[in-house]
Amino acid sequence: MWFASPDEVRGRLTAVDYLADDGIATSVFLAGALGKPLLAEGPAGVGKTQLAKAVAEATGARLIRLQCYEGLDEARALYEWNYKKQLLRIQADDGAWDDIFSEEFLLERPLLRAIRSEEPTVLLIDETDKADVEVEGLLLEILSDYQVTIPELGTITAMRRPYVVLTSNATRELSEALKRRCLYLHLGYPTPERERDILLAQVPGLPASIADQLARTVATLRALELKKSPSIAETVDWAHTLLALGRTELDEALIGETLGVVLKHNSDQVRAAKELGLPSRS
Repeated sequence: MWFASPDEVRGRLTAVDYLADDGIATSVFLAGALGKPLLAEGPAGVGKTQLAKAVAEATGARLIRLQCYEGLDEARALYEWNYKKQLLRIQADDGAWDDIFSEEFLLERPLLRAIRSEEPTVLLIDETDKADVEVEGLLLEILSDYQVTIPELGTITAMRRPYVVLTSNATRELSEALKRRCLYLHLGYPTPERERDILLAQVPGLPASIADQLARTVATLRALELKKSPSIAETVDWAHTLLALGRTELDEALIGETLGVVLKHNSDQVRAAKELGLPSRS
């Protein structure tokens, strides 16, 4: 049992500076209680990846991360053979052909490493929607039976099921087969009040008045039609920026000077300056 109740989830995540609302706490609890993967979906920068890290930290579990990307294949996600070492063995001993497909030559990748782990493990499959559709097929066996089949070695079944978190920015629709195996959690941008609390938890020494100003300013920016809305992590960076500058008030001049901390496209900065009544930017 990973957590005894949603209330315990909330308390243990808060202790590692991750503020979970009721929906998050319940989903995290159920994923552990039911032994089902948790699919966290939402815009970039709302705390999906950080949630998996927080679960690992709160439970003292080992975190294993598979970062998905276009072109990711089985060799990088699951396992591959150490061909150089196999070749050297054959060159040294012509009779070694029967021995080169053994544990000695197996290179574990994140999925196999998580399945074979004997200690509590959180498996983070990050940005699943960036991987090719074929990778989803690879995940189906693993998330259904928590086992991996290696032709040369047979079927390896998890001795201890990992706690699995998949994240998606919803850049493409994941397959229904994959979704059926998961509990679903949608994470959106936090309310200004909750983001203020996040800032106070993650930025020691930040005055409450500044945290409130930052949270409300970021909420205003997210309401604009921007190429890339500010993430929670960028809001935290903005708070650290103000502390580094020794500033205790977020006025228009300071917003204009530091806007590049949260907005990384010139067109977004120009739009924000216009909407916020800041000095014009070229």
